[in-house]
Amino acid sequence: MNTHHRAGSAARRRRLAGFSLIELMVALAIAAILASVAYPSYQGYLMRTKRATAAACLTDLSAFMERVYAANLRYDQNNAAATALPAVQCRTDLTGSYTFAFAVNQPAQRTFTVVATPAGKQAEDTACSALSINQAGVKAITGTSTVAACWR
Repeated sequence: MNTHHRAGSAARRRRLAGFSLIELMVALAIAAILASVAYPSYQGYLMRTKRATAAACLTDLSAFMERVYAANLRYDQNNAAATALPAVQCRTDLTGSYTFAFAVNQPAQRTFTVVATPAGKQAEDTACSALSINQAGVKAITGTSTVAACWR
């Protein structure tokens, strides 16, 4: 009777000692499936976050341009010098993701358009692509999505 008890105990210890190869492979397969779903979602989240930051930065740059106009009664000159976009923190935060510049032939005396062009990994955001804002506060995009979706 004593030998039967010892044999059962040894078998139980062997079973509880670790995972079988099958159990390990199933756990790895589940982890791989979860990662394959989570990673693209995370990348999309990063793109949306950077796009929202770029939109906020464009709004700040537009406010700067309005201050230039209030002080000089024109957009193209700031204190008798050509107007340049300021090096604000939001532009620095998005280095490598967006470049900020005036549109071609801008700013003019009575108009301006500031454009945020995606760069690096952010250039894969073809739905919204470049964001822009002008002196009238009109927001625009060059992508395939809607202005409302890209500027939220």
